[in-house]
Amino acid sequence: MKVELYNAMRSKMSRRRLLQGATALGAVTAMGPMGRPAFAESHGNVRAEILKIPGVGAGSPTDADWQKVGEMCLGATKSNVAEGEFAGVELTFFGINNNGLHNILFRGLLKGWETYTGAKINWIDLAQADYNPRLQQSIATGTVDFDILAMGAPLEGDTASKGLLDEMPDWVKTQIEMDDYVGYLKAPVGTWDGKTYRISIDGDCHTFAYRTDYFGEGAIGGATVPKTWQEVNAVSKAVIGQTDPLTGQPAVGYLDPLKGWGGFGFYFLENRAAAYAKHPSDPAWLFDPDTMKPRVNNPAWVQAIQDVMDLIAANAYPADQINADPGTTGFSQFLAGTGSMLMWWGDIGSNARTSDTSVVGDVVGFGINPGSDKVYNSKTAAWEETYNEAPNMAFLGWGVYVTNRVSGDEKKRKAAWSAAAHLGGKDLSLWMSAYPSGFQPYRNSHFQYDEWEAAGYDRAFIEDYLGSNADSYNHPNAAVEPRIPGIFQYYSVAEDELAKGYSGQYKSAQETADAIAAAWEKITDEIGRDNQIKLYKASLGL
Repeated sequence: MKVELYNAMRSKMSRRRLLQGATALGAVTAMGPMGRPAFAESHGNVRAEILKIPGVGAGSPTDADWQKVGEMCLGATKSNVAEGEFAGVELTFFGINNNGLHNILFRGLLKGWETYTGAKINWIDLAQADYNPRLQQSIATGTVDFDILAMGAPLEGDTASKGLLDEMPDWVKTQIEMDDYVGYLKAPVGTWDGKTYRISIDGDCHTFAYRTDYFGEGAIGGATVPKTWQEVNAVSKAVIGQTDPLTGQPAVGYLDPLKGWGGFGFYFLENRAAAYAKHPSDPAWLFDPDTMKPRVNNPAWVQAIQDVMDLIAANAYPADQINADPGTTGFSQFLAGTGSMLMWWGDIGSNARTSDTSVVGDVVGFGINPGSDKVYNSKTAAWEETYNEAPNMAFLGWGVYVTNRVSGDEKKRKAAWSAAAHLGGKDLSLWMSAYPSGFQPYRNSHFQYDEWEAAGYDRAFIEDYLGSNADSYNHPNAAVEPRIPGIFQYYSVAEDELAKGYSGQYKSAQETADAIAAAWEKITDEIGRDNQIKLYKASLGL
């Protein structure tokens, strides 16, 4: 989308998020070819019924709810699979159990599928921090011991490039209605060398969540919601020593996770860095595309690290924040009433209104990644004093993949793809977007506000939440994840060096950034610089 068209559309649209100055493209995102609404059509009754389970405001869904929803969404499976067709087939599913969701949720959603098809699924459950090391070990040693894999698109470079995945059959593409995906999740995402491997089950961009009771006339955070990272830091310092209007506890501004999370924690520094480092004229922001020289120690990234160090020095974070990973900031802090601002995946939006642990459902608003009042131009090696926005497309969403372990056994192969297709089905995906699951909206049909309102969400909230996702997906300067081998090796070592910087082991933000860059150079040389350059350019469309 052209920048001028995007900005013109934003200026003409109106939502209650005027306080922040950001608007949604939800209506645009929900349009199909030639402007036709992407309605559910024949899916309508099932969609309406599953969204009543358990009902927004009725508490967190239980295993019984997951099983019921899974059974109600078996229609597409039954059109391709005969009852009992996979009797005797056993499949192993590799994924995470983060916050009691993901694999735990999948068990219930696939229970009815197992009963109908006769197949049995065995589970490999991993904590978020353990996921990438375990996956990389399997890849490196050639001991892939799973048939189905829940994975993010960034890791396609580590798996598809090594021939470890099974190509998606055409019948699966039809069953899951792939044309319904939002634009940025369509090919080349999920593909490698022109072959399709991924069933998307998630969108994954980071959006800005904030407490509405902290902002407004007379509020402790000021009259307006911060629009830039400079303003975020100013508010975070200004509320020190004040009282949280909801909980009565000490007020806290922005919540940075200062502890690593198996590489996933690096995305949270990226949020700050993207606004400074992702220049609208340049698709690259992590590496120089011609040399793979890291940009992580240029002035833009150093500024992002310095922002965090400034808040540490000001004692602006909750006590012991050095041990807070992103799971802590999202679920143990923000949803539980600690902190006024947070960048996170879409889980915060659905959990705010549908989780038993949330206390902020009535006082939470959403926007895109804060911008910056300046942006660094890597090509000219100079700052430009101009406002810049760059939403972070962190992780490109979770997908379900089938490995080459099943490629030689057609019955087992069909069973694996059928299970994956069930989880990535159009109707089931709507329910997972609306309730706590670990996944956020990623289909055009997810942006039908009436469906969410009928489920119990109030219109203003859902327009705000879905709008922040749509604004991010459609932004012309989005910071898009590179699908290159070793991406989580880069991220994991960056977390290690950041932890040293945050704890004072390095003397400055620059020294911290230089340590990350040196480690990244070593990884690139180990993997092979020429091939990394080729793949990085391809991921950027260069």
